[in-house]
Amino acid sequence: MRQPCRVAESLPAAALLLFALLLSAACGSRLPESDFTARRPAPTDARPPIRIGIITSATSPVGGSAFTGPRDGARAYFDALNARGGLDGRRVEVLTCDDGGSGVGNNECVHELVDEAEVFALVATTAFDYAGAARVAAAGVPDIGGQPIGPAYDTHPHLYGIYGSAAPRTGGEPGWGGVLYGGTEVYRWFKRELGARTAAVVAYNQASSARYAAYVERGLRAEGYRVVSEQVDFALPNYRAVAADLREQGVDVVFDALDTHGNAQLCEAMDAVGVRVTAKVTNVQNWNEGVPRDFRDAPHCRNALWATGASRNHDETSHPAVREFRDAMGGRPLSQWALEGWAAAMWFTDAARSCVRAEAGLTRACVERFVNRPEGYTARGLLLPAVFQRLPEPPKTSRTCLSVARWQDGRGWVTQGGDMYRNCATVPQLGYRP
Repeated sequence: MRQPCRVAESLPAAALLLFALLLSAACGSRLPESDFTARRPAPTDARPPIRIGIITSATSPVGGSAFTGPRDGARAYFDALNARGGLDGRRVEVLTCDDGGSGVGNNECVHELVDEAEVFALVATTAFDYAGAARVAAAGVPDIGGQPIGPAYDTHPHLYGIYGSAAPRTGGEPGWGGVLYGGTEVYRWFKRELGARTAAVVAYNQASSARYAAYVERGLRAEGYRVVSEQVDFALPNYRAVAADLREQGVDVVFDALDTHGNAQLCEAMDAVGVRVTAKVTNVQNWNEGVPRDFRDAPHCRNALWATGASRNHDETSHPAVREFRDAMGGRPLSQWALEGWAAAMWFTDAARSCVRAEAGLTRACVERFVNRPEGYTARGLLLPAVFQRLPEPPKTSRTCLSVARWQDGRGWVTQGGDMYRNCATVPQLGYRP
């Protein structure tokens, strides 16, 4: 059974919350096929629509569109669902709220959607600062398929992150006594599959970036790597000096605790001084179609970009569920987070459909019973099995699977390591404080 990798982060705005994004990225029931092949008339049911809320830090200190992928994917799913006749003939009404990337704004969004609009559930929440999480939990509103940028999804009941959780989630401290756990599966994969032995970890001279880098170094050493630590000044970074040392140290693989801009600058410096590594491992936010733009001045490093996560590569067009997602997105930007937003909306819909067929009908309690089933949810093959366990003690090891892709110019993100359901290893779980 897969133990999800959990993490929280508090980098400054420009550092893109890497203490969450990097690690959480590393780490069910199915709709009938006819729901995706046969178009049904738009909902005409006289009953009121089912209101769903989506909270997104659409405008935030990290810049526009950084967090909008899950919202766009979820909206695409609900648009397609309504075009097929809705949920049991009822239209799904999607209400969105931009919290501006602040705790105050997040609480305002929770008030607007939960208290005033009385949404039935939240879906695909992607919040820079999920300050209103406790209020959502207190109201008993299911929050399904949110991105675990902070520790909220490992803290509160009624909140269900997109990757699942094994934490008790009683509303007190996150995880187990304030400690969360993550595995070493990413580092083992690159050692096992690519023969990597010397790994560099590049971080800012900033507390949260350095803390995440130390966590990565700990995992790398646990997997037997020789580790090279590199630090750049957050205000005046000298990436050329870092790149020169990477070349001198004979580094095979590079991990980092940098934001997207920092990643691009590091790649440019690596190309400029002739660094050629087996893999430059990036985070899930860079697993998108914007790579040619973001890394346009670093062709060698760009083609050494690898990404890991817990969902199927959005460029894996041979898979029918991926094709359905891409077709429904239309002109919206394609990314891994958008695919996960689509999967979150599917998760809610599957849960709700199981309830409308039951005697008691659609209730929040019924939806949560579906989400809390012991069977892992896979969103028709888009997710690694996501399950919620509430273990009293943290696991020491876990059987963990991994989705891996590499960027190649002209081909996009190419899946590596075979199917993600068989790309697995039993790895140690290391504790950290968010």
